[in-house]
Amino acid sequence: MQEDGPVRRIKKVWKSKPTIEGAGVHLRRVFGFQELPELDPFLLLDDFRSENPEDYRRGFPWHPHRGIETITYVLDGDVEHGDSLGNSGIISAGDVQWMTAGSGIIHQEMPKGDRKGRMWGFQLWANLPASHKMMDPRYREVKQGDIPLVKTPDGAAGRIISGEVAGVRGPVRDIVTDPEYLDVSLPAGKSFTHSVKPGHTVFAFVFEGEAYFDPGRDPFAREAVGENYFDMARQCVCRDGTLILYGPGNSIVVTTDKQPVRFLLASGRPLQEPIAWYGPIVMNTREELRIAFQEYEDGTFVKQGKR
Repeated sequence: MQEDGPVRRIKKVWKSKPTIEGAGVHLRRVFGFQELPELDPFLLLDDFRSENPEDYRRGFPWHPHRGIETITYVLDGDVEHGDSLGNSGIISAGDVQWMTAGSGIIHQEMPKGDRKGRMWGFQLWANLPASHKMMDPRYREVKQGDIPLVKTPDGAAGRIISGEVAGVRGPVRDIVTDPEYLDVSLPAGKSFTHSVKPGHTVFAFVFEGEAYFDPGRDPFAREAVGENYFDMARQCVCRDGTLILYGPGNSIVVTTDKQPVRFLLASGRPLQEPIAWYGPIVMNTREELRIAFQEYEDGTFVKQGKR
């Protein structure tokens, strides 16, 4: 295993791609099945943003999950939700829904947009280790006012969903993969340095503006980004829609030039376990997948609560 260094360099970058999910929701997939297991323990990240209700109003009707956690973070609009634990409500701009599916949960998420029809948010999937795949489901709804906003001496502003910045901790704690999940804004002409845990997987996703995510602003290796992104690599600047996967180290450094930037920063402890994944269920073996879908058909999938 490569030894951790002090500052993390970029390991790989790629662009999000358009796709359709649920009952016809148009979104951009940042990463998913094809990137496994590079982002372990993370499985999937979707960026859904539109000003056209036809792109999202059909939503994500009732469907099952087992073996994972789904984290929904809303920037604009509303999402109505309900689940088999009896939870229901609305998450709005700035709110987070952190759902641990565990042994099994059935839920729905129906985007409604705001008064102008705008809808924007992210959904991140995090894997659960084999020891916790069948844990009791739990559900956390975190309102905007409960998510601390911290301003750092270097000019950054960070909303802390999970993890810690400048001695301030986010409201989502006691998660088995020890994740950090931040929404970071950095003005033009500034630099942001943030400590991360050695050995953890770390990625950033740019969703506004542009910045340099490599400490030396050196060109990335051509092999790391592929032919389509060589020009971007040569400039060493990452823009809206770009996913940055970091190599080993103890911290990350982000700098801006003439433009500000806003990005998600996430990290988590890799599980290094086999992955058997089909649709909304992620287990360790194909037999566990077969059992899960058989139970769903038989009506025995949910072990706790009622839909």
